[in-house]
Amino acid sequence: MVKVNLFDKRIFKQFQEFTSGISVGLSLLLIFFEIPKEGKLTLGIIFSVILLFIYLFLWFKSNNLEEVNLDVEGSIVTVKKGDIFKQTGFKVIAFNEYFDTQVDDKIISKQSLNGIFITDHLDVSVVELDKYIENYSFDDDENIGENTSRISGKKIKFSIGTVCVYNEYLLTAFSKFDERNIAWLTMPDYLGFLISFWDKVNRVYAQKSVSVPIFGSGITRIKEHRKISDEDLLKIMLWTFRISEMRFKYPAKLHIIIHASKIDRINLLDIKSAKNGL
Repeated sequence: MVKVNLFDKRIFKQFQEFTSGISVGLSLLLIFFEIPKEGKLTLGIIFSVILLFIYLFLWFKSNNLEEVNLDVEGSIVTVKKGDIFKQTGFKVIAFNEYFDTQVDDKIISKQSLNGIFITDHLDVSVVELDKYIENYSFDDDENIGENTSRISGKKIKFSIGTVCVYNEYLLTAFSKFDERNIAWLTMPDYLGFLISFWDKVNRVYAQKSVSVPIFGSGITRIKEHRKISDEDLLKIMLWTFRISEMRFKYPAKLHIIIHASKIDRINLLDIKSAKNGL
């Protein structure tokens, strides 16, 4: 998939920087060595072909970036392709506002990150996790009441952005659920979640690196923004991180993990180039 135009000015800038170094080296070399007249044309053609291959290599590399490192207000943020479960430090798993654990493709999809965590990576029974969440010391304003009319799933509702620390995982209340158990958020909800989430992480990360997915890139519906791209969601995450008070102290980092199936949808060169404008 072509994500970067062949004549993108950023690639041309990289090419100029690269060739300027070569030009200086050749100029110095030609002070001591003279090229025979009959060989100048041949060497010129060879040199031009080499430059063409260099340019195409830079273009190919820009189209296939799988990791970029950004300095966001002093915090190192790595955006990369990977498996969140293989990362070190805290790994963030997005739950719904009830912290449901019922993986049945009705409340929680088996294919979602949430479902995979519960079915493949949970080191205790679901009942034990439920008890842990039930007895967790949430702040008073995080538990926002009981939904007695809810038929399936849990009934205690938590505010969006609430975080529950469980071993090496940060479980967070991300999506709202309607009466049909369909996950949704409005854009103000999404922004509010991120601001609250970064604040909660700031309290609990204990100078460990934190790995997060691109929130909202799964089945959660963002009302009136259903066609929003994963790249746009990523930019919103970086922007809210920048304006929040969350700062990682060295050597801790923030890792934003992109699933292998979604890396082709995201132009990491744009993310890297836009870092100062986020």
